Amino acid sequence: MIRSELIQKIAEDSPHLFQRDVERIVNTIFEEIIEAMARGDRVELRGFGAFSVKKRDARAGRNPRTGESVSVDQKHVPFFKTGKLLRDRLNGTE
Repeated sequence: MIRSELIQKIAEDSPHLFQRDVERIVNTIFEEIIEAMARGDRVELRGFGAFSVKKRDARAGRNPRTGESVSVDQKHVPFFKTGKLLRDRLNGTE
């Protein structure tokens, strides 16, 4: 599902809301998650999962084409850990 499909689904399920308002709500939620992660905070959505940021140290990598050794700088990467409810639903145990 992409963002526009999510907005459309919520708008269909909530006929009392205008689509532009649903779009603003969805965009605000995503922006708040992004801003929290940019600050290094963890975002937890109970039953769904938790978003966090992990730090990857600098390391020596290898160029796959040439085999030449290259240095890879330190970086921060997003990480998602599923919640128990989501995991159980995906595995059909609920």
